[in-house]
Amino acid sequence: MPHHRGLAPRLSAMMFLEFFIWGSWYVTVGNYMTRIGMTDAIYWAYTVNPVAAIVSPFFLGMVADRFFATEKVLGVMHLLGGLALGAAPLFHASPVLFVAMLLLHSLCFAATMGLANSLAFHNITDQERQFPLIRVFGTIGWIVAGVLVSGLLHADETPIPLYIGGAASIVLGLYSFTLPHTPPPLAGRTTTARQVLGLDALAQLSSRPFWVFVASSLLICIPLSAYYAYAPVYVNAAGIASPAFKMSFGQMSEMLFMFAMPLLFVRLGVKRMLLLGMLSWVARYALFALAAPGRVEWMILLGIALHGLCYDFFFVSGQIYVDKKATPAIRGQAQGFLVLVTYGVGMLVGAQVAGWVFNRVVGAGAPQALGAWQAFWWTPTIFAAAVMLLFGALFHDRAPAAAPAAAEAPALAGPGA
Repeated sequence: MPHHRGLAPRLSAMMFLEFFIWGSWYVTVGNYMTRIGMTDAIYWAYTVNPVAAIVSPFFLGMVADRFFATEKVLGVMHLLGGLALGAAPLFHASPVLFVAMLLLHSLCFAATMGLANSLAFHNITDQERQFPLIRVFGTIGWIVAGVLVSGLLHADETPIPLYIGGAASIVLGLYSFTLPHTPPPLAGRTTTARQVLGLDALAQLSSRPFWVFVASSLLICIPLSAYYAYAPVYVNAAGIASPAFKMSFGQMSEMLFMFAMPLLFVRLGVKRMLLLGMLSWVARYALFALAAPGRVEWMILLGIALHGLCYDFFFVSGQIYVDKKATPAIRGQAQGFLVLVTYGVGMLVGAQVAGWVFNRVVGAGAPQALGAWQAFWWTPTIFAAAVMLLFGALFHDRAPAAAPAAAEAPALAGPGA
């Protein structure tokens, strides 16, 4: 493996920009759409990422990873995605064209998530020690984006975050061409749709506990979509200043809980960790519901801060569980299948369900009706509680308790990542 002096800072900068792009617009777009009269179409803006999560593995596995150098594909995808994101506000009068631009951007961006991880892994010598230190700059990038567009510019309801995200994507696109040459990892090999879907991995992993885990992961992502799409809109409706900045408290707590993960995983085991993650989701939505009528700010902020528990204890624990169950030969397929099920199918269904509930309970014309918001948040609360109880009753597996030094990041990490 080639050695590149000073490569870690360069890869860290890549990760920083990668997640800065996502964090700059993903949290604010709902409030911007509300301001320009697209409230009833917010859920479509949060449908494009799950669609991209389903499509991108095929592009990566069957095209990019076989024929093109990673840094070149990364550069081209970011340039195209940046142009699409920056152009989206030009279509503020047409919800269809506006969402179409977001979809084009997301299709390009989703491909870059796996490519960035692949490039980093190829060019470092100690993945378990070096990658977490590089990857953490992605979370920092997301937080900095929230501080900039919301805490400093107070631009939550403006097109500015889309322009900033588009510009950052173009910068990263150009920067990508300066990264070390990384040949296509699957050059000369044939990749099938069966491999991309992870069907070979499923044949080996198939067992009742595994399928209970998969079904629970898919179902719990349905209420999760309500948080990503409508929590920033709710925070704004509750009169809390700088909504996107306040939402970044979730990523800050995620960083803190990540350090406690190895110790807690050893002590609690996979089932208790997953249950704690699910319980945190129930508590978060319940806090939002209870806070709504009186606009209780501390309850809303506590619900946001629980995101660290929600994400780390469920998604990271789930990745570790799959990693421990899979053999090295199918580990990548198994992790890809988990991403497809959760951030693809689960979030796709969840975005549509959340939009249907929001438009009927809160309504496009009344996002400031806090009583209606209470009814809205009880829906994911009850749903998440039901999934948690079913998982607790049906999941029984003596999975190894020891967490690896660092779980490999999935191809498409969630916005909490």
